[in-house]
Amino acid sequence: MVRYSLNPEKPMISCKSRGPIFVFTLRTLVKLQAIKATKYLKDVTLQKQCVPVRRYNGGVGRCAQAKQWGCTQGRWPKKSAEFLLHMLKNAESNAELKGLDVDSLVTEHIQVNKAPKMRRWTYRAHGCINPYMSSPCHIEMILTEKEQIVPKPEEVAQKKKISQKKLKKQNLWQGSKFSIKINVIKRKKKKGPICPIHLIGYHEGQIK
Repeated sequence: MVRYSLNPEKPMISCKSRGPIFVFTLRTLVKLQAIKATKYLKDVTLQKQCVPVRRYNGGVGRCAQAKQWGCTQGRWPKKSAEFLLHMLKNAESNAELKGLDVDSLVTEHIQVNKAPKMRRWTYRAHGCINPYMSSPCHIEMILTEKEQIVPKPEEVAQKKKISQKKLKKQNLWQGSKFSIKINVIKRKKKKGPICPIHLIGYHEGQIK
């Protein structure tokens, strides 16, 4: 059985894919939707989008497409992109076998591990032999079905029960307010209107 460096949190809604690669490895975003990742890798093969190179970028050329990633250097590793596309397709077929929704898959985990170096020889002048070393790697990928966010149902606000003691206090307070208003109106009636404008309001019933 193949051993992975990470076990998925929810194995029932997850699928795996793994394979060796012998070419330049990609530095891509981990939390990508599987459909977006497929589109991005296809664009890389067609040189519509580049792969940004932030580390080990000595001798890497600059390109305008790297601006969207916030850097200046980028490349179009065609073989690596094609290999990752093959891995994504393999993971999607594993998801279909499990009965998962392929459109809602998200890359939960992707890791590149160093593999043993391969050696070839070249024969030089004066009997010298120099090695041609290659740096292969192993890639593992785990896709998980994205959970759908269900909106919380709105709770009906329940009327709070008011105690009899509180009701009595409220009634007393309202009664005291009413008595204060009556006293104020009585004082106004005693003073009477001062100017003709007040007189109109007084007779029309605005001031009672």
